[in-house]
Amino acid sequence: MYNQEGFGGGGHAKSLRRREGKSFMRGNGNQGYQAQAEYIARMQDYTSAFAREKGRAPRCFVRTYGCQQNAADSEKLLGLLCQMGYAPIGEQHDADLILFNTCAVREHAEDRVFGNVGALKGVKKRNPELVIGLCGCMMQQESAAQKIRDSFPYVDLVFGTHALHRLPEFLWKKVSGKKRVFDLTGEGEELVEGIPLRREGSLKAGLPILYGCNNFCSYCIVPYVRGRERSRDPQVILEEARGLVEQGVKEIMLLGQNVNSYAGAGGVDFAELLRQVNGLPGDFRIRFMSSHPKDMTERVIDTIAQCPKVCNHIHLPVQSGNDRVLAAMNRKYDTARYRELIAYARKRIPDVVFTSDLIVGFPGETYEEFLDTLALIKEVRYSALFTFIYSRRSGTKAAELPDPVPYEEKSAWLRELLAAQEEISMGINTALIGSTCTVLVEEKSEKPGRLLGRNEGNIITEFAGEESLIGQFVRVKVTAAHNWAVEGELA
Repeated sequence: MYNQEGFGGGGHAKSLRRREGKSFMRGNGNQGYQAQAEYIARMQDYTSAFAREKGRAPRCFVRTYGCQQNAADSEKLLGLLCQMGYAPIGEQHDADLILFNTCAVREHAEDRVFGNVGALKGVKKRNPELVIGLCGCMMQQESAAQKIRDSFPYVDLVFGTHALHRLPEFLWKKVSGKKRVFDLTGEGEELVEGIPLRREGSLKAGLPILYGCNNFCSYCIVPYVRGRERSRDPQVILEEARGLVEQGVKEIMLLGQNVNSYAGAGGVDFAELLRQVNGLPGDFRIRFMSSHPKDMTERVIDTIAQCPKVCNHIHLPVQSGNDRVLAAMNRKYDTARYRELIAYARKRIPDVVFTSDLIVGFPGETYEEFLDTLALIKEVRYSALFTFIYSRRSGTKAAELPDPVPYEEKSAWLRELLAAQEEISMGINTALIGSTCTVLVEEKSEKPGRLLGRNEGNIITEFAGEESLIGQFVRVKVTAAHNWAVEGELA
């Protein structure tokens, strides 16, 4: 999944509260969720009193680290904050509440959180009334939460992924006099539905369809911090997707740690869910992320081929091109099966575009085994790769394995891989010159008079055009290529 940073924005809380207030109360019968109504009412009284005293609503800033699933969680956090009477802002220096929604997938993400929290010490000293909170995957790890408790006494709120909906309760406890609030609630049985959302974009939206993961890849902390897989009701998903289309959203991204292992009520699997979302009326397109090769089936590929709104882009993380390494990763497929899926998809979807995730330097991996990965990317020819040097996660099986290869050597392998991928991407994009593709126009380019969007294959496309085209699907003829994007002209 792609990284997110800085999740905030403008807009007035009162208008959002009027628009979305009733959705919270509907809920889905979950008593723990319904219990938040009392705390929301108390927080609304608190923010109203704050506004009378200060002449403005209290301001909140939410920063998102990690994947698109975390970004979707931040939309809920912002929705709750707006309902309580907070006004979102895009910069933390003027905030009355700062909330970091954290990631635990790689050590670098954790280090960045600790560094940014450390930088808030002076801010808190200058403004003792500032509320600082940390939530998300990283806080679901006992060691990280304990470090915050011991080393960052000015952090007021800490809660994990399973207690997101209880933000009103935690905030009320803090503002009503409790010094610090820590809650590391474990995995719950029920999915909490109906939480109001505050979306930052109007063209593209992430739509979670399941939470958690059952795979326990040996390098991955996600099952420990997100819990086991829990699929949302397909009718709830369809209702939310229909609402997004009615709001003018042009691209819906179905989200899950392993999206194609979806198992909804009534026997609705991922292929059937794709068909049902594709069947909704409206001018929009569908993407999904992230797929696990062990759960990718010919039936899903057939569905992509048959559904015109589903993009011809498949993100299929392989992680390694060597079977011994894949077994050590507990990935539950081999390269032969992976190649079968690629070949079948190319047969059924002639213009299919693949992207993938790769880990370089898994514990015990040799250079010869790395070369198998290099050979695989040259064979498959991905449009783009998301590549990472192995990051040790305490508590996972891989953390117990010998890891004799120095980081500097792994870095050299990664540079070799990236050089090969740049050449492949350049070749793929060059082959598009002269062709015409459909592009969703997303924003202005930094170059005057030019626009940016992405084609069906998720390739960045730049072309000359009027700003009024933003938010529309247009046809663009490709005229030039780079290894990261293509350029064109309106067809």
